[in-house]
This record gives sequence, C-alpha cells and structure tokens, in this order.
Amino acid sequence: MTATRTLLLSCCTVLALAACKRTEPAAPAASAEAKPAIQPVPTTPTAAADDNLNAVLWVQRSAEYKALSEQTYRAAADHLDAALKEKHWDALVPDERGNATTGLKPAVILDVDETVLDNSPYQARLIADHAQYDEVTWDQWVAEKKAKAVPGVVEFAKAANAKGVTLLYISNRAVHLKEATLANLRQAGLPVADDSVFLGLGTNVPGCEQNGTEKNCRRKLAGQQYRVLMQFGDQLGDFTQVIANTEDGRQQLLDKYDDWFGERWWMLAGPTYGSWEPALFNNDWEQPVDARRAAKRAALDLAR
Repeated sequence: MTATRTLLLSCCTVLALAACKRTEPAAPAASAEAKPAIQPVPTTPTAAADDNLNAVLWVQRSAEYKALSEQTYRAAADHLDAALKEKHWDALVPDERGNATTGLKPAVILDVDETVLDNSPYQARLIADHAQYDEVTWDQWVAEKKAKAVPGVVEFAKAANAKGVTLLYISNRAVHLKEATLANLRQAGLPVADDSVFLGLGTNVPGCEQNGTEKNCRRKLAGQQYRVLMQFGDQLGDFTQVIANTEDGRQQLLDKYDDWFGERWWMLAGPTYGSWEPALFNNDWEQPVDARRAAKRAALDLAR
C-alpha cells in the first residue's frame, strides 16, 4: 500500500502507493485511497513534502521497520498450514464472497505498493525536490523498475508458492503499468504465475461497478477462481471496502474485523501516505496545502 500511498502517492503500504494513481473528488464517503491532484511545488522548509522526512527515513534506514515487516510475514507463514487445512477458511468478507469455495485453488492476495514493493525512493525524491505526488513522476518511477521487495515478503511468497498457493497482486497501479510492475516483481524475486495474477486499477469486472479506487470488485473476481487464505496490505481498503473514509467510519470497520488481523489479514506499516491522511481533512484534496496541514495539526492529541 494501495497505491494504494501520506503526502499521498499509490498505489497502489508505507510509504504508500497501494494505491497510487488517484484523483478523487471531496466527499465524506470518498474512495479510501484517493490521491491528490497535482499541486504547485512548495518552496518553503515547512512544505508538505518535508512533513514526510522522518517517515521516509524510518522506512529506509531503521532496523525497526525491517524487523516489523519481517515479523509480519514470518507470523503469516506460521499460519499458512492451518489456513490450508481448514476447508472453510476464507479471507474475503461475506459481501465479497459471491460463490462457494469448495474445490477452488488456494491463493493469497497482496497489495503491491508498500506491501510487496518499497517505493520509498520515490517519496525521498519528492522530499529532495520539494515536490508532491503526481501521475507523471509516478509513472516514470514505475517504469524504472527499481523498487525493492519489502523485507520478509520474498521468503513468505516463496514458501506459499511451494505449498501450491497462488500469489495474486491487487494493486491501484493503473493497468497501463502492468508490464513494468510484473517485471519489477519478478526482478525483486516474487513468484508471478502469469500475467493474470496482476489486477490493477481499471481491471474490468463484469457485473460489478467499481467505486473510485476501491478494490472490492477485483477481490470478488479473485474469489470466483480462488479460495483466498490471506490478504496483505498497508491500508484498510486493501482488505475490505471503506464506505465512509472518516475517522469514525474507519474505526467502525476496524472494530468489526479486528479479530481477522493476525490470522486472515496482515497489515504492513505505511507511514508515508495512506487513506488515513485525507480522512483528517474531509477527503478534500482541492484544499490548499496549508489548509490540509492545519487540519492535520488540529487532529493531534496533545493530552492537555
């Protein structure tokens, strides 16, 4: 993640990008992974890009980030055999499971950005250039195919693949980035069964109308062919549809599926961007940078 990704990148975590290619209108119920429109380049030290400095450095330089990611994937690997043996085990919510799982091949669903591929160098460039996410520079970064694997994911993916589990990559990278993304995944050491395992933003799902960058239609499509054992992401929208991207709406979603995390769902850290950010300013990316920053500062808990 997404990205899908707070200066927000996409995605298409942590960093972001699980959700990476998005410009959505303002609304309390806006798509959970909406991306900002292109904004004027900031020039002051307090610019929004610089707000991301510590988050990006944490991803790139801290041992703690690596430990957390490896810990997540190792724990998931320890649950994989139990998920395979339990024939009713399913990581899709009931609303997204439209068919019986009997006889279906096992699979896991992974978001791409900040979940499988680390796009922190792109975020670092934004900081260095006092810039913000835009689709042109993002597409250029994807075309470079330089993203490295998130710590721990290659080992998990190879272990799952060896057990006959298909890896499905549901990403908010646009479908025109498919070839570059698949090449990057293979280059990073991830198993890629064939081109069909990448379900990018813009994938046509007959009979299902996609809401912005939400992934529910693509998860339904995956569920038609596979029994989904686990899902991995860095944003809530990587696991189920976020109807209202507000603090309350997101908390209610977490409360509802809290016991799924650590068994069926596995969350990666995504401090550099994500749908949590626009939830703090009413999903209104048309606001000036200073207004969005003011809303985020107002959300700080000062315990006084």
